[in-house]
Amino acid sequence: MIKTTPFYPRHIESGGKMVEFAGYYLPLQFRGIIPEHHRVRTTVGIFDVSHMGRIIISGKDALSFVNWLTTNDAAKLAVNQAQYSVMCYPDGGIVDDLVVYRLAESEFLLVVNGANNDKDTAWLKQHLKEDVSLKNVTESVAQIAVQGPKAEPVLQRICSIDLSGLGFYWAAQGKVAGVDVLISRTGYTGEDGFEVYIPAEEALKVWDEVMAAGRDFEIEPIGLGARDTLRLEMKYCLYGNDIDQTTNPLEAGLGFVVKLDKPDGFIGAEALKRTLEGKPQRRLVCLEMLDKGIPRPKYEVVVESDGEVKKVGRVTSGTLSPSLNKGIALAYVAQQFSKVGVEVMVDVRERKQRAVVVQPPFYKHGSRKK
Repeated sequence: MIKTTPFYPRHIESGGKMVEFAGYYLPLQFRGIIPEHHRVRTTVGIFDVSHMGRIIISGKDALSFVNWLTTNDAAKLAVNQAQYSVMCYPDGGIVDDLVVYRLAESEFLLVVNGANNDKDTAWLKQHLKEDVSLKNVTESVAQIAVQGPKAEPVLQRICSIDLSGLGFYWAAQGKVAGVDVLISRTGYTGEDGFEVYIPAEEALKVWDEVMAAGRDFEIEPIGLGARDTLRLEMKYCLYGNDIDQTTNPLEAGLGFVVKLDKPDGFIGAEALKRTLEGKPQRRLVCLEMLDKGIPRPKYEVVVESDGEVKKVGRVTSGTLSPSLNKGIALAYVAQQFSKVGVEVMVDVRERKQRAVVVQPPFYKHGSRKK
């Protein structure tokens, strides 16, 4: 049975084109992907991200448990700080990417991909320690993302805490529209912005107040379509496209969240050490089209040598970038073709279209706070 989020009534009222995604009915778009994309890049938009999984880990051994299950070092988190991380299988393949919040000395919130919520919960339960408890709070907590250069002034109008003092990847308990929430300076767009965790029964009240507070900045609801183009312009990975069980974080360019020097290690560490010693055979790169073709997932990346066309990789995510007005893609390519400036071709509907490897992100003018 397909579920609905607490914001479903507002999506219908706003004319959202609803689709099934991660087990929920969610809006693909409202006014259109391109105008919604530009709204977030220029002023502010509001996203329903309640489909994301929310899991509380607590207990005396919560820290050691989270550190064993994730590649980043949760021991370095202060209370109310967050970090991007990855969970791996023993062979180094990716279970999921996630955000880890330290809510208290021995309490953590894991925010996982919606499509992986059940799988991740089962994986965590499989490794539970005696002094660790797990509670999946996805259904009782709603989640919105308010993103864009004007996100702070909009939310500040109805927020009890001084948002100017909230750093990137930090969170705080406070009130939004008079409702007790957890608010963090995080997002998936490359713009400044916040994610707000709200008791499900108060969700609509907060949504309506955010919309009212943002009226001066022409705030509008943003669908999944623009969420995808925004994250792709930043080279933010999408599970199921760019990363999955068959990929590892080193080849995906996520080595910055892999702490192989953690004293007690983590699941997959030994496999990743071997990968690092042998150097990854492929890399996830940013491709910018030189020709007019639009790259799409699963398109082959090829090169021509001595009159012969040779496959060297495949596209995992691709679109026409609304900000750059040209085709962009993420693609795994063989190591020797992964350097910035290397030209390759993408097989776009049996036509070889030229592309070049570029330095991420594609869009370099985001307002994201450092």
